Amino acid sequence: MPIIIPQDIPAYTTLAGENIFVMHDERAATQDIRPIEIAILNLMPTKIETETQLIRLLSNSPLQVRVTLIGTESYIGKNTPLQHLQRFYKTFHEVKDQRFDGMIITGAPVEQMPFEEVKYWPELCEIMDFAKTNVQSTIFICWGAQAALHYYYGLEKIGLDKKLFGVFPHRKFTQFDPLLKGTDEEFFIPHSRHTTITDEELAKAKDLLILAGSEEIGASVARSRDGRQIYFMGHMEYDRDTLKNEYERDLSKGLPIEPPKNYFRDAAKTLVLPNWMSTANMIYAN
Repeated sequence: MPIIIPQDIPAYTTLAGENIFVMHDERAATQDIRPIEIAILNLMPTKIETETQLIRLLSNSPLQVRVTLIGTESYIGKNTPLQHLQRFYKTFHEVKDQRFDGMIITGAPVEQMPFEEVKYWPELCEIMDFAKTNVQSTIFICWGAQAALHYYYGLEKIGLDKKLFGVFPHRKFTQFDPLLKGTDEEFFIPHSRHTTITDEELAKAKDLLILAGSEEIGASVARSRDGRQIYFMGHMEYDRDTLKNEYERDLSKGLPIEPPKNYFRDAAKTLVLPNWMSTANMIYAN
């Protein structure tokens, strides 16, 4: 079934070229079907890239899905054209009286700052309160997951000695959780972050179920017992070249960065191993 997005958003042409069934709003209005309503609070600087990645994953569903993109009012990023934000994004106050079947809150490149010093923290807290009452199920990604765990449970993140960067194997800690239905016993997830919430800290949240992780990086997939909050510590949504682009970006800036682990196929660092995509599609469909 189709994903419903504006016909002139860049993701429409990209996904249509991948033979993904996309439908614009005008055509969807002629069909007597109630689509699933999904909101995406996109905090990433690369908004067009991120929205395309997430919409691609949401398209792997037997149901019609309508996507509403949300941006913060208290901070306007400089990496996305203002025209794009004005055309395709809504503010929280424009949607605060709506109800959504699902919401996704992305990561953001502010992980090394204290949560309360992030410029849009008060606005994000308001949105996380909204998610508890007006959204059936919310996915929090990377820094978004750390922010939600801090806000809902009072958990604290810590800085890592070096950036956690690469594609890491994970194992299931439970066999029959609906979120992981159909995944292998071991699967891979990309990570790109400077901070973490330790397993010991996560254990303080009695309502939290840890579904998957690894000895090397700790817990990576978790949810609340009622299933209404889902936490992804990594970036299942990443394209095959996203880590490569981040690596080359950091190198060009002279930042201390090692090649992403378990990612490049060759010594020249040109060919990559995209071994997480089927898992990402399965989990997002679930």
